[in-house]
Amino acid sequence: MARRPSGRNRRRLATVLAASRPIVRQVVTPSGWRPSPALDPHVSAFAAYDFTPGPHGHRGLPSTSLVVVLALEQPMEISWLDAPGAAAVHLTSASGLHARPVLVGGPRRQCGIWLSLTPAGSRSLLGVPAAALAGQIVDLPTVAPHLAELPERLAGAETDLGRLQVTEEVLLKALAKESGGAVRPDVAAAMPGLAGRVTVEGVARRLGWSRRHLSTAFRNELGVTPKQYQRIARFESSKDQLTASPGAGRPPLAIVAAGSGYADQAHLSREWTALAGCSPTAWLRAEHSRA
Repeated sequence: MARRPSGRNRRRLATVLAASRPIVRQVVTPSGWRPSPALDPHVSAFAAYDFTPGPHGHRGLPSTSLVVVLALEQPMEISWLDAPGAAAVHLTSASGLHARPVLVGGPRRQCGIWLSLTPAGSRSLLGVPAAALAGQIVDLPTVAPHLAELPERLAGAETDLGRLQVTEEVLLKALAKESGGAVRPDVAAAMPGLAGRVTVEGVARRLGWSRRHLSTAFRNELGVTPKQYQRIARFESSKDQLTASPGAGRPPLAIVAAGSGYADQAHLSREWTALAGCSPTAWLRAEHSRA
């Protein structure tokens, strides 16, 4: 069960709208290590991490993937950015698709394993459709008790490579045993078009469905509507473009806006304020100024 942090911690988490110094971040995944190809349809990202948030924490941004975090040395203080007083403490967490930023409290050192799961991975590894976690942050054993062994197993591993291998072993075992079914074919067929430039109406027409059918299918499978999924995918595309090249190599915001499907740079900025709680420039300064 998640524990509420102390009043002092809640007050610290409430001061979240600006960062006075950048996060010190390091991805420590051993060079050359790659998870089993059997996990590819289910896990879109798999890494060890070691970083110290700034005094105002780290923002976890909306994504088309579900996120699982396995902390090692320190439990994580996690809340929605717009509700810091409702923070809870998690040693392991799972979160579904959402359209608002998450705050991970600091400034203590954080290290562990971070996973991004596809909707197929939610079913095959967690045993539930992504809709079961939409808009939520929960303790991992709450939704996937068969993964409850992971913290103890990880604590017994001495290296990052060892922890990655332990996680891989547990996930492959879950993959062999879990029977969460498959992602609905209509949703699976529609996701690529919505993540591109096709309108919701265009995707529905191309697949021969009504918009209402598509909306119902998405809510049942992912917990968001097709329009919400498209909005998150467009935002995620802009974030990926901003972080693909460090420093001076980053493209201008107008180029990012055009490449992500926004009408213009102002449209991109409005969506970042709504979905990240800050402008792209402010987020880069806070989270990636040393990248």
